[in-house]
Amino acid sequence: MLLARVVEASNAMASTSARLRKIAVLAELVASCGPDEVDVVVGYLSGQPPQGRIGVGYAAVYKTDTLPAPEATLAVTDVDRAIDVLRDETGAGSAGRRASLLADLFGRATAPEQDFLRRLFTGEMRQGALEGVAVEAVAKGAGVPAAKVRRALMLSSDLGRVARVALTGGDLDAIGLTVGHGIKPMLASTASSVSEAMDGLAQASVEWKVDGIRIQAHRDGDDVRIFTRNQNPIELPDVADAIRSLPVARAVLDGEAIWLGDGERPEAFQDTMGRIGRRSVPATGIRAWLFDVLHIDGDDLLDVPLAQRLERLEAVASHLRIPGVVTDDPSDGERVLADAIEAGHEGVVVKDVDSLYVAGRRGKSWRKVKPVRTLDLVVLGAEWGHGRRRGWLSNLHLGARDPSGGFVMVGKTFKGLTDELLTWQTEQFLAREDRREGITVFVRPELVVEIALDGVQTSTRYPGGVALRFARVKRYRPDKDPSQADTIDAVRDLR
Repeated sequence: MLLARVVEASNAMASTSARLRKIAVLAELVASCGPDEVDVVVGYLSGQPPQGRIGVGYAAVYKTDTLPAPEATLAVTDVDRAIDVLRDETGAGSAGRRASLLADLFGRATAPEQDFLRRLFTGEMRQGALEGVAVEAVAKGAGVPAAKVRRALMLSSDLGRVARVALTGGDLDAIGLTVGHGIKPMLASTASSVSEAMDGLAQASVEWKVDGIRIQAHRDGDDVRIFTRNQNPIELPDVADAIRSLPVARAVLDGEAIWLGDGERPEAFQDTMGRIGRRSVPATGIRAWLFDVLHIDGDDLLDVPLAQRLERLEAVASHLRIPGVVTDDPSDGERVLADAIEAGHEGVVVKDVDSLYVAGRRGKSWRKVKPVRTLDLVVLGAEWGHGRRRGWLSNLHLGARDPSGGFVMVGKTFKGLTDELLTWQTEQFLAREDRREGITVFVRPELVVEIALDGVQTSTRYPGGVALRFARVKRYRPDKDPSQADTIDAVRDLR
């Protein structure tokens, strides 16, 4: 397949906000891919080459000023092989060799293809082929239920692989849970109260929501591997020891890791992240609190109701269980919420005890309740400060994720920013600068920030039709990428 066809599909998707049209365009394209092209094409249109990080910087890409080819001859597989070579170039003189490789690749590309490659290499793909759209498109192109594709993706965390299996007539059901390989976590939507979250549930498990790092612990004998919510491996020696001490041989456990410092009250999230991020200091003193189990000694539990999963968890790790109660009475849940807040935590998560473990979608099976409303939004730009904040990028432009692609601005804030944070974010924004207009520096939408707010109100000031009320910065979320930010629909639901 020529890269030109992928570029045409990308442009067609970027030109429409209609989700069904995006799905149709992508489905038609992937259905015509060869077996060795499927994962590459799906990766490109999702903004992520199969190789992951290529090691080529923004400046190097945009310094490559090569005359475009007069006609399209560049194949998708040609680009894939070129990326392999670029990624593997290391050591002395690698910068020069990469520059030469880039010039050769761009010289074989037409002008539209050059633009596409620049955006692909620098993470600026904005045609709207988000993961949800890609899942639906692969299902449509392969003629299989989207639920099957979604489940396979949950278990493999590899959209390209899932697409290849589906579109070549492979067995998606054969992609199962593998101990030692991180899977996508189940997520919670938002509710304003415990009563709202429990509405319609026969019984619920109401559990503390701690301000920690979501972890997934895999044990196979003495080998313990720990993954973040993005399926990235992480070293937590104390957590690994705790998992290794459990009376099981093989297990996959879901929970949170949190630093309690010198006492029993939790340290701030950024302090936990900072402790883990320091290479010179072992990440000791980090405690694991578990709230789910997905596998025990040969038994996969994804399709077992939560009530039974909790029984299995209690049997092997009662001392690591996160505090909570199973109840049908909202007043019991309110008491758990009060206890969580008193202990210094965020709130509670209310879970339907009949729910199965399903990753990706934020449905009503799990709902988080926090006294202070927060949203995870993406920074779209910032304005230069004045007075005491002169020289710093201060007033943030905040965007919610549009499920059909891109981000929708929902407000601004300069509140909650310390001098240290102002210094850090100014450096980060300038490194991601896209363009400038007056006092505003617009940036690539890569940084997720957690915003506390008092609510939202209908407004014509911003494209999303809503505006944040009394928004302030709570923290940045380096553990999340923009695809995990809250949607514009979630923001509107707070009205």
